[in-house]
Amino acid sequence: MKLKYFVLLILLPVLQIKAQVTDLFKIRKDSSGFELTVKGASHLASLPLKCIAQEFPNKTNHTSNTDSDHVLMPKQLHPTFYGCFDWHSSVHGHWMLIRLLKLFPQMPEAAKIREALNKTITKENILNEVKYFSMPLTSSWERTYGWAWILKLDEELFSWNDPDAKRWQEAMQPLTQKIVQLWTKFLPKQTYPNRTGVHPNTAFGLVFALDYARAEKNIEFEKAIIISAKDVFLKDKNVPASWEPNGSDFLSPSLEEADLMRRVLPLKEFITWFNQFFSVQNLKHLTILPVVSDRSDLQIVHLDGLSFSRSWCMKGLAATLPATDARRKLLIKSSINHLSVALPHVVSGEYGGEHWLASFAVYALLN
Repeated sequence: MKLKYFVLLILLPVLQIKAQVTDLFKIRKDSSGFELTVKGASHLASLPLKCIAQEFPNKTNHTSNTDSDHVLMPKQLHPTFYGCFDWHSSVHGHWMLIRLLKLFPQMPEAAKIREALNKTITKENILNEVKYFSMPLTSSWERTYGWAWILKLDEELFSWNDPDAKRWQEAMQPLTQKIVQLWTKFLPKQTYPNRTGVHPNTAFGLVFALDYARAEKNIEFEKAIIISAKDVFLKDKNVPASWEPNGSDFLSPSLEEADLMRRVLPLKEFITWFNQFFSVQNLKHLTILPVVSDRSDLQIVHLDGLSFSRSWCMKGLAATLPATDARRKLLIKSSINHLSVALPHVVSGEYGGEHWLASFAVYALLN
């Protein structure tokens, strides 16, 4: 009960300061954090609705094999996930629309969302997405960030008893299974993790993959992920978190790793690992809000995403730590602070942020 009052004391001044945007979210009844409103869901849904069918500008990250595939347009290369500037942003834009539609089925944009997804998530389109991964030099394409969001999208559909969702998930299966196959083949080869704060981050990808495996009861995939996570992260100690962030980070390498290990280890083992991994000084360093100096810069605006991903990692870690642990309050306060400061910037008028940030905001708010 004391912890709830502590959180409430944090939330109230935040909401007063952000009064002009707080109609998008409200304090949860148990005072544990923020809750998205219908207006907020509509506001955020409008962003991917604008861009999942917007082909340009586009960053394909395509490696050409011949002159014939060099000249293909984004929609020809990726008939489902061609919008929102790049493939992975389109994927998590689709995930976000599904997540919001599940939670707010009567939202004003509901019909538009279903109409949009009925056009993109079709069996024919998805089979063409799968074909892309069979081309030369594509087995590592979008590894593992884009892979992770495909599995998160499938997980969201799997847990929804809705006729459209069942049809979309059935259509998704060739691509989902292709990603699981590629990831399963890759895991034993990953001698070293990627500790970057951007797309190839190993821990972030494995978190989503593990969530998917457990939700859909893919036991063999789950075992492979746990083995790989322990192989590359279990011996880590004294993380240099004071080096974070880099100038284009949207993920915290240290927090993502801890977020993975809390899922992989039994609680007592995790606490021991966590104590050796983070010094109090380094953990406090991560509570300092990132400075976003130019939201029109495609790399600098990543730092708004860092606020959201830090928020969800800190929230999950706080829930894992004992109620008497002082770090728990530190993480809760910082999680709320990061989230409240970043939310007003989801709609900045700059496409560099608007094509993807809403997905991070929704994940931070709803998980």
